[in-house]
Amino acid sequence: MAIHNYLFAVRLAFVVALAFLPADVSAESTKTVELDIRPGGTVYTFTEGIKDYECTFTYASQGGTNEQWMMSVGLSDDDRLFSCSVWRPKGKSYLFFTQFKAELKGAKIEYANAYSQTSAAGQGDVQLNPEEFTVGETTVTQKDGKFRAQLAKLTVIGRTQHDEL
Repeated sequence: MAIHNYLFAVRLAFVVALAFLPADVSAESTKTVELDIRPGGTVYTFTEGIKDYECTFTYASQGGTNEQWMMSVGLSDDDRLFSCSVWRPKGKSYLFFTQFKAELKGAKIEYANAYSQTSAAGQGDVQLNPEEFTVGETTVTQKDGKFRAQLAKLTVIGRTQHDEL
């Protein structure tokens, strides 16, 4: 059992690292795009995918001006793990998020975390408190009344329903 946990941790670390590679590494296994995150209270949705797997990020925010964010999706070499990360490269966001949701298509969530600040200018990632968001089978979303409106990064890793022949 310990070797199974170790192998899973190694594969998970690989997929997380894969999500942050440049977009030109392999169009078949990873994709990174820029997002223009806008305030104003309107609900916006962005979707990216690889093969049969998709990640959809939906949000609404207030205050400030537009911010440049990134979205990366990655698929492990054996097509068993699909990752999705949405983040602000400059660290902390100055927008107040009224809602957020990440949804995976074709994969069930194995790991998810949300952050109020990302690593930038010598600062480390700052995780949201677990009571601020909820992780379901295929979605990660804010908890109404608990979420403190700060979001700078969202990372989701799911196990695909890939079948062996």
